[in-house]
Amino acid sequence: MFRKSTERPPRSACREVATEFFHLATETKPFFLQSGESVGPAVIAYETYGRLNRKRNNAVLVFHALSGSQHAAGVNRAVPGVGERWTDECHVGWWDDFIGPGKGIDTDEFYVVCANYIGGCYGSTGPGSKDPRTGQPYGPRFPQLTIADIVDSQLALLDHLRIEQLHATIGASLGGLMALSLASRQPERVRTVIPFATGATITPLQRIHNFEQICAIESDPHFHGGDFYGRPPPGRGLALARMIGHKTFVSLAALEERARVQVVRRDDTLAWYQLRSPIESYLLHQGQKFVQRFDANSYLRILDAWQRFDLVREAVAADLVSLFQRCRTQNYLVFTIDSDSCFYPDEQAHLHSALKQAGVDATRITVHSDKGHDSFLLEPHLYRPFLRSALTD
Repeated sequence: MFRKSTERPPRSACREVATEFFHLATETKPFFLQSGESVGPAVIAYETYGRLNRKRNNAVLVFHALSGSQHAAGVNRAVPGVGERWTDECHVGWWDDFIGPGKGIDTDEFYVVCANYIGGCYGSTGPGSKDPRTGQPYGPRFPQLTIADIVDSQLALLDHLRIEQLHATIGASLGGLMALSLASRQPERVRTVIPFATGATITPLQRIHNFEQICAIESDPHFHGGDFYGRPPPGRGLALARMIGHKTFVSLAALEERARVQVVRRDDTLAWYQLRSPIESYLLHQGQKFVQRFDANSYLRILDAWQRFDLVREAVAADLVSLFQRCRTQNYLVFTIDSDSCFYPDEQAHLHSALKQAGVDATRITVHSDKGHDSFLLEPHLYRPFLRSALTD
């Protein structure tokens, strides 16, 4: 277990970076999904940091969380095709305190790859992309996705980069499900697996929270069944969805602390009720801010992939233990956040237990934080010593 430290992370060098695009599929060579549907043409937006060594064995694949992007480190002020959705909030990489020279994932040693999910809205092909059959955005006609589909699209990217085996794969929250999917379905392609604040299964509470968010978006009169492009977007529904999700990302203590600086004001989105506390104002602000930078259809596709996540079924195994028996050549570092209410600590305990029963070399670290689930974004100094040790052993 690890307690808070006064040590601060190295300051960002604020290196300017640019998104690149991998052509995953064409109209004549589509990318096939687990459902049997396909998509093409399709691109994957990605960024890289550091240099791939001559042996091509120092690559680290980072999976982003639910509303993240390919932009994990450095400064990127614009992404082609994303437009106004790439707000000021997106300019600095979401894991900039973790990735870079001398940081937890040291780019002097490792070549880091991070890609936007297929189905996303930050440059990868998704519901807002043009359907070649109609010339209009896919909207609701974009196919359903699974976690395995998203992982497989990124494995195709690794093939393009001529990376046969990863030094490590790292994922936090929903990204941790991706890391586990890759490691268990393609164990020969990765040596070290580091999931943060995640689990091996979807819990009833997660399913409820996700369903509430789906209903919030679909109930917005501007949703139009997903055909809202060129019209006012379902802003109220997406904002409400974010508010529902946000309360699981931040501990109540941290939420109350943040809300102290939020101004209580009347809001035009509310007809009768008037805001009565800073917490209400804070949540409303978070929801409205999210609408500016995310696409409702992409949010639904990713939530749906989470709802249908079944690691054992997707990997064609009998149970978790027999599944992880394939992973005995790998090393695992599982991070728990003790104040997490999105992926509770019991979920990492269950994952760690299954790994140990399967004979996998696995270590579990509990980080003590008052920040809740978002600790993995906000407190790099709590994770850096363990990250560096796991990556260099």
